[in-house]
Amino acid sequence: MSAVTWVKERLRGATFEELHHRRAVTAQDLAHNEHVSGHRVAKVVVVFADGKPLVLVLPASHKVSLRRLKDVVGAKEIRMAEEGDLLRLYPDCELGAEPPLSPGEWVAVWMDEAMRVDGDIVFNAGTHTDAVRMPFEQWMRRVQPNVGSFSEESGAPRMPGWGG
Repeated sequence: MSAVTWVKERLRGATFEELHHRRAVTAQDLAHNEHVSGHRVAKVVVVFADGKPLVLVLPASHKVSLRRLKDVVGAKEIRMAEEGDLLRLYPDCELGAEPPLSPGEWVAVWMDEAMRVDGDIVFNAGTHTDAVRMPFEQWMRRVQPNVGSFSEESGAPRMPGWGG
């Protein structure tokens, strides 16, 4: 099953728009290609907390603070997922284009508080050329992530006219 098909199946019943764009390797590239603020692009970072995988969702304009994440999830040890881990968790996705959806019921999703926005968010649909735009509230209801504050602004430049 292709990643785009998998994502569409997971979002069935929700309002969303499929987007197709030039290849975007980073979440900030996706923001640029779709002409939206990095604050509205949901970036996925996968970590292992005490050996258990966690899908972290944060704005493209932010980076994970591992120190804060440890406190938020109550973990003694956190490690970043490696390529092999990502391929096992998201076998139908291109590396680095994982959507902000759990790959299985046994994998918790944690959203950083900074991701909470009014209106739409944009995220990868499993490839570097496909994305989804959908209302944040619908994504929130669909995914039901744990919520905490574990990121900080990355200091990436903001583009004029992109909005908040």
